[in-house]
Amino acid sequence: MRSVRARAALGATAVVAVALIAAGLAVLLVLHSNLTDQADLQAEVAAQEVASQVALGVPYAKLELPDKEENPVQILTEKGELVAASKKLEAISGTGSGQVKPVAPGRAPVDGDSDDDRDDSDDDRGDPGRGEVSRDEPAHSSGTATVDGDTADYRFAAVEATTRDGETVTVYAGAPLATEQGAVETVRSAMLVGLPVLLVVVGGVTWLVTRRALRPVEGIRREMAAITASEDLSRRVPAPGTGDEVDRLAVTTNETLAALERSVDRQRRFVADASHELRSPIASLRTQLEVAAAHPELLDLEGAVEDTVRLQDLAADLLLLARLDAGEKPGAARLDLSALVRKELAQRADGDRHPVSATLADGVEVAGSRGQLVRVLGNLLDNAQRHAESSVAVTLGGGEAGRVVLEVADDGGGVPEAERERIFERFVRLDDARSRDDGGAGLGLAIARDVARRHGGTLTVRQAPGGGAVFTLVLPGPQGPSGP
Repeated sequence: MRSVRARAALGATAVVAVALIAAGLAVLLVLHSNLTDQADLQAEVAAQEVASQVALGVPYAKLELPDKEENPVQILTEKGELVAASKKLEAISGTGSGQVKPVAPGRAPVDGDSDDDRDDSDDDRGDPGRGEVSRDEPAHSSGTATVDGDTADYRFAAVEATTRDGETVTVYAGAPLATEQGAVETVRSAMLVGLPVLLVVVGGVTWLVTRRALRPVEGIRREMAAITASEDLSRRVPAPGTGDEVDRLAVTTNETLAALERSVDRQRRFVADASHELRSPIASLRTQLEVAAAHPELLDLEGAVEDTVRLQDLAADLLLLARLDAGEKPGAARLDLSALVRKELAQRADGDRHPVSATLADGVEVAGSRGQLVRVLGNLLDNAQRHAESSVAVTLGGGEAGRVVLEVADDGGGVPEAERERIFERFVRLDDARSRDDGGAGLGLAIARDVARRHGGTLTVRQAPGGGAVFTLVLPGPQGPSGP
């Protein structure tokens, strides 16, 4: 039962079994009801014929009764006294009286098949105008009758009739149920034989169809197991190309593998680049310390401090990237971005290479992490100062749909259009000739874009109207309570 094929086959078989059993029972009930209604009608017709003769004044001994086996007849008075019955009727039940021999004096039993006691003279039938047949709906009942030694089940119809003498009698006429019972038994036997065969067919077909449908899934599973064992993320699972759910599963699996491969490759490059970036300041610091150990007078304390600061900054950048990659969510506190920008510019005024002009709207608020947004602003300003010719401009204002727009522009050489996405990759420097001390580690813009995305915003670069580059940070407006 751990197999999907087995569960599908069993489920389909169970559903079909329930449906067939319900349908079979319904068919048997309808068939039984229809055949019983036919027997009731046959018995009613026979009882009406005999009651009509009684109403016309025909003596009981001369009644023309229907076939004794097909329609056994019994006539009872209001007191339950038997006045006439089919001649070969030996036993009867279901009519309210089990009598089969007339007990009234001078009322001999009659036989519908005998012509010896019949009198075709109309004079002996009495006055037909005095008797009548009841117009009420005949009553029906089930019972048995033994005729000439054969016992069978019957449906009886009871019709009241009044003789010319004013006597009310009840005529019971039966109709055999052998046809109904035979038909129902035949249908039941056919169902009992056909149902298991049909269920076996349904189960087998479901098994085969499910097996065929799940065959691509098994191929996907085997390939995924092979990929896991080989750790080769460049492999892909087979896609059947049918356009169904299994094909979409294969396509999605391949897309997941591609994304995983890109992530692993990115992580590997990140580790390699980080190791490369760390190796240079560590080697420089070690050299200075070894020289200082041998010749204290040659210690370059300022250079050692610079290498240590560079290592500290690089470690902080790597730690922030690790937290961003792990899915760290920024805070939801409302921040006054205008105040943050003014504070950052005031702290940098003396140390910047080029003057910074600022055009800031008041009361511009965003929701997010104060520390991360300060890091973004600092990275953008550092990048602009590094590439500007003479000045840097910062603009802050509102955008469409309640969004906040921060622009940092420089008058430098700008960014080639083909490189405007690449510069946001980690450890990327467009000027390879620039020294690592001047050019940084190539993580500033990557960190800025990742932080922007974590805040639900974007960071892009375009060419400034007067030359140089303009970095545009777009953030959503605040939605939470105001922060400190």
